[in-house]
Amino acid sequence: MPTLLPQITSPADLRGLTDEQLQALTREIREELVRVLTTRPAHFASNLGVVELCLALHLTFDFSKDRLIWDTGHQVYPHKLVTGRYDRFHTIRTRGGLMGFPHPGESPYDLFMTGHAGCSVSAVSGLKAGDDLLGHPDRRAVAVIGDGALPSGIVFEAFNNIAGMGQNLLVVLNDNKMSICPRTGGLAQYLDQCRMTGLYQGGKRRLNQLLGHIPVLGGMAHSALEQVRDGLKAFFKDGMLFEELGFRYFGPVDGHDLPGLRKILRDLKGQKGPLLLHVLTNKGHGVTEAAADPVTYHTPPVFTGLGPNGTIKGLKTSTTRAYTDAVSEGLHAAMAAEPTVAVLTAAMCQGNKLEKVRADYPDRFFDVGICESHAVAFAAGLAKAGMRPVVDIYSTFLQRGFDQIFQEVCLQNLPVVFCMDRAGLTGPEGPTHHGVFDIPYMRLFPNMVSMAPGDEADVRPMLDLALGHPGPISMRYPKINLERVGRSQGFAPVELGKAEVLDWGEDGCFVAFGTLLSNCAAAAAKLREDGIHMGVVNARFVKPLDKDTILRAVETLPLVVTVEEGTLEGGFGSAVLEAANAAGLDARGVVRCGIADRFVEHGDRAELLADLGLSADALAETVRKHRGAMVA
Repeated sequence: MPTLLPQITSPADLRGLTDEQLQALTREIREELVRVLTTRPAHFASNLGVVELCLALHLTFDFSKDRLIWDTGHQVYPHKLVTGRYDRFHTIRTRGGLMGFPHPGESPYDLFMTGHAGCSVSAVSGLKAGDDLLGHPDRRAVAVIGDGALPSGIVFEAFNNIAGMGQNLLVVLNDNKMSICPRTGGLAQYLDQCRMTGLYQGGKRRLNQLLGHIPVLGGMAHSALEQVRDGLKAFFKDGMLFEELGFRYFGPVDGHDLPGLRKILRDLKGQKGPLLLHVLTNKGHGVTEAAADPVTYHTPPVFTGLGPNGTIKGLKTSTTRAYTDAVSEGLHAAMAAEPTVAVLTAAMCQGNKLEKVRADYPDRFFDVGICESHAVAFAAGLAKAGMRPVVDIYSTFLQRGFDQIFQEVCLQNLPVVFCMDRAGLTGPEGPTHHGVFDIPYMRLFPNMVSMAPGDEADVRPMLDLALGHPGPISMRYPKINLERVGRSQGFAPVELGKAEVLDWGEDGCFVAFGTLLSNCAAAAAKLREDGIHMGVVNARFVKPLDKDTILRAVETLPLVVTVEEGTLEGGFGSAVLEAANAAGLDARGVVRCGIADRFVEHGDRAELLADLGLSADALAETVRKHRGAMVA
């Protein structure tokens, strides 16, 4: 059991520890991270890599008044442990427990709920500007950003503005050569060069000394010497990219050398202007298995147990298949059959289970890094050239490409396929990752087709339809295991804009958009035991909506319950009401079930569905309640 961690009720308690105790504390923090993984999946390798960095920051700055933002937020577990949350840490990622990301409601040390990468530098710049304007120029501002998030366009927008303002702030670049998967692109190659050079700060000092001895002359001599100066800068190139952007660059430094980190942070603490500290860390540091395979151990399955010295005995494996598996297998088959099909992802090759696609078709697989806007515009270019691009991105992250969906894809009416993984509730990931807003934002634009499989049987036919469609088309699916819904009349082929009627009820019907179809079928079965005959319709499409089928239900049945795993504001139920209004129908018998106008906290998906009235029992109770109101 830990002996030091229980004593840390705030970062101030760290300052009373000796160097030996601080080293022991790093071990206790890692042991606590391992202990959590014996009970539930959680972010792991990324947190193991920042233990020393976290302690060094809190030992150097006073973040009860100074400003700290972690980007991306999944690396904040050590931060939570030293900011007074150790006694609740065992609840992390459970309903009512600590969130797996920063949460201002938990602690004043969490300034933003950060679950998407890239925004920390902009946010900390805004904090610094606000503090300066409001009379707190002594407050220091620090953003910790990973090398995987660095290529995000907004980061360079922030760098540009910070340099223009000359702000006094520190950006810590946590370089572990990883996003969730290995990083890609030109910036990754540049950072690798910074890692490999042996010159570092000594080389830069020698450069400055040499340049200082070059006299400033006029005319041709001055021009020639300027070229020499530029050439010398290029030779000593570690950090020059950031220097040219207006930041003073320091590093690279060892991110696991706690005394060394403390020393350089103390040195930087009083310096003025935009500063960037390049810190080299190893994802999974301190746990052999995680360090050797940081991709698997980013959010690994539950550990089966612990061996001697904290070693991991094994991971609990599952043989079940999820919707992500079905889509990735369908994409692989499509690429085998059609050479114009290409697949794009944004640093989520493993999350989208595209490893086999990447291995077998490397020339048609594009991992653009955490750059969703670029991914969408790049796909538009591919489509314009004659390819059939598939943008495979989590629903919550595709929001970052909203403008490109509008301008580059829908406005041009280009055949880009959007596969929106993790649509709906993502359980313990919480509000930053719940994919509940894509139905409204995808049905907004002319030319877009928006669909969702009701169960596993719909997936491959929908992919086939999407890859043959001449314009933009999207398919959303959740982070759950595959399900099959019984069909007494057989499977109805997937046709553009056509719903599937599983059963036409006498007392009403459920109209489900997406995989809550199984809950609707279960609710209908429960109601039949009460003598209530509720039909079940698999909507399949929200745009174009099957008006013939759905409006017939609105017009002829006493109760129509629309069901969706997305926000009610602008969602599928809203589309039904809009269509009914346009047709002049009385829609008072339409009841919408979905996610109300609030952010949903983290928890087990089944628990969240029950809370939101979307479980089978809750849907059945909704029908009973409204039938009772109609009788009254």
